[in-house]
Amino acid sequence: MITNQSVATTRSEGVLASNKLIRNTYILLSMTLLFSALTAGISVVMKLPSMGLLITLAGYFGLLFLTTRFSNSALGLLFVFALTGFMGLTLGPLVNAYLGLPNGGQLVAMAMGGTAVIFLGLSAYAITTRKDFSFMGGFLMVGILVAFLAGIAAYFFSLPGLSLAVSAMFVLLMSGLILYQTGEIVNGGETNYILATITLFVSIYNLFTSLLHLLGAFGGDE
Repeated sequence: MITNQSVATTRSEGVLASNKLIRNTYILLSMTLLFSALTAGISVVMKLPSMGLLITLAGYFGLLFLTTRFSNSALGLLFVFALTGFMGLTLGPLVNAYLGLPNGGQLVAMAMGGTAVIFLGLSAYAITTRKDFSFMGGFLMVGILVAFLAGIAAYFFSLPGLSLAVSAMFVLLMSGLILYQTGEIVNGGETNYILATITLFVSIYNLFTSLLHLLGAFGGDE
């Protein structure tokens, strides 16, 4: 027979596990963001050239696969930093391109500030309300796939209008993904802090680059 005490104990254990997962995720996320910022800074200072779309995608998906494959072992942590460091290196040439604009420093700062406000606001909302956003999973998966393919088309066919539309889509989709992933962490849908960290990191990365693209375009400098 299930008693009220056993139910309360189960709930208490669930909350403790959720809080531990949240703590581990955000500690690792903070570390990866700092490491990525370091590699991006190195790339900016050294003025490293763009790796190109194919190398960037191959590196990203390859390291993402390895991170997911070893997410339950210590190797997973190694691949998390390899992936986020690589993404920082790919970010350097993009940041350098915007810093070369007359108001480039302001654009980069605004994109960083906007990304921080959106991420912190959505994360705080999901954590404090503990709402279930699992219903968004299917929509987000389809939306990200469509936006990714549209972005590839905009790149190869040089369609600036479509590129801007893709950036706007990614701002919305990444905002939704932050809510979804944080909700999964809080409500037990995600129990692996390495996988949770990667999802949130990728959301932040894409949110920043998309905001930077939009701000640059509507700032009259593109």
